[in-house]
Amino acid sequence: MILVPGGRGQLGHDLAALSADVHAASSAELDVTAVTADDVRGYSAVINCAAYTAVDAAETDEDRAFAVNAVGPGLLARACATAGTPLIHVSTDYVFPGDGTRPYEPTDDVGPKSAYGRTKLEGERRVLEEGGWVVRTSWVYGANGSNFVKTMAALESSRPSVSVVDDQRGAPTWSHDLAAGLLELAAVLPSTRLLHAAGGGETTWFGLAQAVFEELGADPARVTPCTTADFPRPAPRPAYSVLSGAAWVAAGLRPLPHWRSALTAAFRAGVVAPRA
Repeated sequence: MILVPGGRGQLGHDLAALSADVHAASSAELDVTAVTADDVRGYSAVINCAAYTAVDAAETDEDRAFAVNAVGPGLLARACATAGTPLIHVSTDYVFPGDGTRPYEPTDDVGPKSAYGRTKLEGERRVLEEGGWVVRTSWVYGANGSNFVKTMAALESSRPSVSVVDDQRGAPTWSHDLAAGLLELAAVLPSTRLLHAAGGGETTWFGLAQAVFEELGADPARVTPCTTADFPRPAPRPAYSVLSGAAWVAAGLRPLPHWRSALTAAFRAGVVAPRA
């Protein structure tokens, strides 16, 4: 049985849907900021999906973000090390500065620009220090909870047009595909401890929004491009955060599907509820 802290989010939801051997624990059931070895003992692995993901709110609430994204994973890693239970911790593309021009490798220099990124990076450090595995991913969407894909689908039905940022580039990742990859990783547990797992290829938020409209049978020309400067946010976003899956494949793991084919599969699977 695999324990999944933060198991009620979109990734935890898909992990539980993919395997009957997953115990998806809510934050009320298992608080990673107060976890002990007894909480994780006896499990075949722990996949940590618990995170403070309110990127903009973290700019003024960094202490809370640090508790969940750094202190919690550190305590969980120590508990797992004590209990002899492998830990896989999910992290983010936000640990990179976002000024790259080619897909980031796990060994590339980090340099987060946001409070969220800083807290996630510290969580990585603490997990790796205790012998756990860290998997960075990006632009995750799924059927459970709110996300960009579902937001664009809702806007398609309520607005004649929508403006979307076209100067931020990354790799959209269907949570179902990521969950499958994490379960494979838990079964293999390769010697490489820091890995990237994200959808193949790359696009911008504008490109992803157009693809969502296409999946809905709507005219993608109703999506118009804009710049990050047009919609300023409290937390800076990486301009480029494509993650390379080369180390993932080298570790003997199957690459995640290309983001565009994954989006089609996600719509067929009902990631967005059919129109009434």
